[in-house]
Amino acid sequence: MTREMGAALRRIQLGSALSAFGLGFTVPYLYVYVAQVRDLGAGTAGVVLAVFAMAALAVLPFTGRAIDRRGPLPVLVVASAAAAVGAVALGVSDGVTSTVLSAAVLGAGTAVLQPALATMLVWCSSAATRTRSFAMQFFLQNLGLGIGGLVGGQLVDVDRPSSFTLLFLIESAMFLVLGVVAATVRMPRAPSLADAVPADGTRPRAGLRVLLSHRAMVQLCVLGFVIFFACYGQFESGLAAYGTEAAGIDPSTLGIALAANTAVIVVAQFVVLRLVERRRRSRVIAWTGLIWAFAWIVAGYAGLGHGSQTMATAAMISTYALFGLGEAMLSPTVAPLVADLAPEAMVGQYNSAFALVKQLALAVGPAVGGPMGAALPGPYIVTFVLFSLGITVLALRLGRQLTPVQDKPSLAAVPSRVVALSLPENDKAPSPTAVR
Repeated sequence: MTREMGAALRRIQLGSALSAFGLGFTVPYLYVYVAQVRDLGAGTAGVVLAVFAMAALAVLPFTGRAIDRRGPLPVLVVASAAAAVGAVALGVSDGVTSTVLSAAVLGAGTAVLQPALATMLVWCSSAATRTRSFAMQFFLQNLGLGIGGLVGGQLVDVDRPSSFTLLFLIESAMFLVLGVVAATVRMPRAPSLADAVPADGTRPRAGLRVLLSHRAMVQLCVLGFVIFFACYGQFESGLAAYGTEAAGIDPSTLGIALAANTAVIVVAQFVVLRLVERRRRSRVIAWTGLIWAFAWIVAGYAGLGHGSQTMATAAMISTYALFGLGEAMLSPTVAPLVADLAPEAMVGQYNSAFALVKQLALAVGPAVGGPMGAALPGPYIVTFVLFSLGITVLALRLGRQLTPVQDKPSLAAVPSRVVALSLPENDKAPSPTAVR
């Protein structure tokens, strides 16, 4: 990595961490803010949370092409500004219409930030450094979310709406800081379409059809959906409902469990990174599925066993901690793999497609898991043990579609920005061993 790349990467990581810090101020309290502080009711709060997710689904299909055509930097700046406006508007909204519209703007802005930041990380890293770069981003984002949530919890007062307005203003300021930091970044290089043009002068193929013809990417998207559905999509819905209803733990324990999840990620991230960065990505993901299956079994003990209340509480906290260990294993594997699968001219579209899959899983997960966790605890646990084992199976199948360098980047003899060995099927462009 050159000095220029390192400087740009550090600024991007700083901006990403600060935006996560801002999100941590408001995300844990959004439901309470809408339903209780603004007195708009639980129904409106549910609509706001749904709109927040649906706005992401509306903008992500167009984000990737914008990133590849205009570059990630202007897209990131626009998204940061939109998120800042949405946060301020939500902090001062006291009616249903204004609150829903503000949530839509905030949700759209934060959704676009994900693939834009991921693409900037790709541009500022090589195949040899990309794994560590994405692990660092995940570490800093979780640290920012955790600290933001803790600080925000000390500032909020349900009886003082102004305290929540302050949180949203801080969140807005962090998005603006991200935009300013990003605007000062001098990208070390930008992939040009000319670099991807075949020798015969024909225009490189791009678009949804190309992505869907890429078998490895399609399998990775399916795997990604199951990962986000079986873990992130259950944290604040099905698993929370299961813990309070079936396991009978105190609702305040959920906050401790989430803190344990974040703590494991922060403490274990770089220890785990040393263990996995020279191993096959598909095997690391497969091991994550097994760890999560065990986590769900531990959760099953909490709600279906015959232990004491103390043991049930400890089991639920352990479940969240085990999920954190799996997340620490996924951060240096899944996101870099998306980038390494992408052809040069489609890095933004691949990142956006994977972000869209994530949002779909986060929308479907609570809708399925919430009712099951509360009313059908036994089937709920069995279902998600099977989904976790499905992660292992899908990961091993994906490994057969990857080239040796894509599955194990440490094999690369020459550092490359995007390893494009596994091209979409029927692509007539020659298959390089590495792109620069």
